[in-house]
Formats: sequence, C-alpha cells, structure tokens
Amino acid sequence: MTLTLYNTLTRRQEPFETVEPGKVKMYCCGVTVYDYCHLGHARSYIVWDTIRRYLMWRGFEVRYIQNFTDIDDKILNRAKEQGSTMSAVSNRFIEAYFADIRRLNVMDADEYPRVTEHIPEIHQLIEILAEKGLAYAVGGDVYYRVERFPGYGKLASRNLEQMQAGASGRVDGEELEGKKQHPFDFALWKQAKPGEPSWDSPWGAGRPGWHIECSAMIRSRLGETIDIHGGGGDLIFPHHENEIAQSEGAMNRPLARYWTHNGMVMVNGQKMSKSLGNFITIRELLDGTGNWQHEPVNPMAVRLFVLQAHYRKPLDFTTEAIATAENSWKTLKEGLLFGYQYGEKLGWDAETSLLIPELAERFQLLGDNDFNFSGALAVLFELAKELQRESNIFIHEGATKTPTDELQRQWYTLVTLAGVLGLEAKLDPDTPTAAGLSDEQIDLLIQQRQQARKAKNFAESDRIRNELQAQGITLIDSPEGTRWHRS
Repeated sequence: MTLTLYNTLTRRQEPFETVEPGKVKMYCCGVTVYDYCHLGHARSYIVWDTIRRYLMWRGFEVRYIQNFTDIDDKILNRAKEQGSTMSAVSNRFIEAYFADIRRLNVMDADEYPRVTEHIPEIHQLIEILAEKGLAYAVGGDVYYRVERFPGYGKLASRNLEQMQAGASGRVDGEELEGKKQHPFDFALWKQAKPGEPSWDSPWGAGRPGWHIECSAMIRSRLGETIDIHGGGGDLIFPHHENEIAQSEGAMNRPLARYWTHNGMVMVNGQKMSKSLGNFITIRELLDGTGNWQHEPVNPMAVRLFVLQAHYRKPLDFTTEAIATAENSWKTLKEGLLFGYQYGEKLGWDAETSLLIPELAERFQLLGDNDFNFSGALAVLFELAKELQRESNIFIHEGATKTPTDELQRQWYTLVTLAGVLGLEAKLDPDTPTAAGLSDEQIDLLIQQRQQARKAKNFAESDRIRNELQAQGITLIDSPEGTRWHRS
C-alpha cells in the first residue's frame, strides 16, 4: 500500500515521498497567543496530531514543529487593554494553550519556537532577499517585492490582478500605500512605534512582519525544505503564499514538498465569531461554561467529533452533532475498557497480544488514502460493538460466545488502532475492577508496550506508560528489562 495525500500546491493527491527516506519534517502554524483557543484551534491541532501519530505508526521518524506567534498587533492591543506587557500576555496564553490542548490528548510538539527567539534569523533572511532584489527598505520598513517572484499566487491559484489586500484579516491596515512599489507588496520588517517593543536591525528599530516569522523559524529548526507544511485553510492566502515567496525566493528551492490544509469549523452553519455570539473556546466546551451553556463535553468525544469528518472538509458544530459524538464515544469506550474489566477473568495470556492483520490492513488502506480517518473509524466501531456485545453476554451468562484468545486479539487491535487516532479510555473510579490492575494485567500491558517499542510505535508505547501511570503504576526501564511498582 502507498500512502498518498492531497497537496494544495498541485491540487491533486500524490504519493508521499520524503526528502530523507523514513523521516518526516513537519511544520504547523501555531497560535497567536492573545486569547484562549477556540473550536477552530481544536480541530486544527487534533488533525495534525492525528496525522503525526499515523505517520509514526506507519514507521516514519517524525520531527514536528509548531510555533507560537508572541509578537503581534493583537497581543499588543490586549496588553494595552489589560495594562500588561506583551511578554506577560504571551506567556499567560501559552500556558492556557497547553492546559486546553493537552486535555484533548494532543501530543506536545518536538519544539515550540517563538518568534521573539528568532530575530537574528529573521534579519538574515530579509538581508538575503534584499541582496537578491526581492526586498526593499523605505522609511524604516522593509517590503517584499512580489512582482520579482514569478510564482507568486501559485498556492492560492491566483494572479496579482485577482488578489485583494486584507485577505485573512492579517494585512496591516496602517501601512502607507505610498511606501509600496506594488499594492500587494507585504511587510517583512515594520518600523517601531512609540511605546511598543522593538529590536535593532540594519533598517532601524522595529519588529518582524507576520509572514517572515514562519519562514525564518522553519529554516532555523528544520532546514530549507521540509516534507509537510500544515495549517488551516484560511492561511493559504496570504500567509502561506507569502511564506513560499520568501523562502523559495531566498533559497531557490521548495519550502515544502506537500502543503496540507484542514477545513474550517462552522457553528450551526455560520462562521464562528464573537459578534454572532457563537464563539466557543475549548475550555468552555469541556467545562460547560461561557458560551457553551450545556453539560461539559468529554474531551474524547470532541476528538471523535473532529475525526468523524474528513480533515479537508468543513465541519459544522451543533449541539446535535456533539450529542451524537458523545454517544459514539460511549460505545467506543466500552470496547476499549473491555480488556481491563474482563481480561483477567477470561484468562488472557500476554503472549497472544497480536493485531488482527485484515483489520489493521483495512485501517491502513483508509489512512493511506489522504488520511481518511473518518473512514478508518468504522474499523474501530466494528470491534467496539463486538466487544460490547460480548460484555453483555458475559455479564448475563458468565461466559462469552467468542473464544477468549480471539477476544483478546480484537481488544488489542482496537486499543492499538484507537491509540493511533489518539482515542484512549481510562478506567473510572466507579468502573468494575477499577480498584486496581492485577499483576497479570500490568504484565500484559508491559508486554504490549515492549512490542510497540520494538515496532518503533512510540506513540503507543507512551500511551501505555501513561495509562499505567494513571493507575498508579511506575515503570523503570533498564538494559535487563522493565520493572514496575505501585505508587
């Protein structure tokens, strides 16, 4: 089977071939840290987290970078409103980002570079562009000369005559048109304003433009050409278009082999906005507060809701859709907990923990088709419903219809494949047998973890370790093997 993905740049689905065999360099545009993350952020980072997990499961060594934009007009305005500072506002909402997104079981990126940490790299990139005639300074500002880059507009499939200033709401309204040689030239460096943070530069005190930041951070952390550049569909123009112009204009080589974009989130068929009163943050949804005046939503139900639609399609958030996702999660959760509840009673043997090949192949066939996780979920629900049925039979009859070794393989397959999608269930305090895992259950999970590590499925290995830790079990790895003790 060949992994293929849709490339926004070419507007077709292509076989996935990395710059370096077996390794993936992946960058996703992060948040501008001036407010709490909302449903759109939840979708985006669940999507890229799941793609990362899937690539790891497929055997790739993935290096995933996601930035924080910690200097921006929105941050400065928020600091003024609160009588605070840019760095205080940024740090506060970076902490809030981690608190919210981790609840959705989104793995931490390998690195989270900040714009303010890369000012020298930004200067260097601008200087290269200036030397090539692609940038010009005027009155303390530096602009990119779009007419000198022949491919400008190729990502968005537009030409200069079709483009409109102000796309994505991030083209500075205060830039003096008289300074620009072309109306669509964009700022690489902006002259300092009184009272605002600034850095010295060859063009005078100022701060970076929005687009140059990602180009510089990618080049600094991942090199000149990466494999996957991800982000929301609203970033295609102008942000990603301008990244291409900057990086490829400077380096004369592709910035990314594949440009991938997730679809937008709607709320009851409308664009989410504060003016419409339908702006919902992640913490409001999970806590049942603010604009979400309903019961708190299980984080795994949110993740399931996101994954039930193909990542490139629009996603409509409604109370009915969330209720459906909650019910679906209950089914999946029952299947995921089956082994913890009944494995010991059924006499499961750790040595028989193997994937069911035909189901793993179906799952992979769907995932390899442009990350069709919505289709892959069908495999999980087949297994979950079968285990749910056997659970009811066991409770009422004291035995199962399906042989116990086959049930173990079904459960192990379900837990493994669900883990690839970041869907994990934990035993609740009031769940039967949740008073504590037996020694046999712990040994079973350690055996599964060892198999995952041998297969370089580190996401699954970490999931099992975290699961045991949540149950008060500490693992100690050594050259002689893995020891454990109860906390």
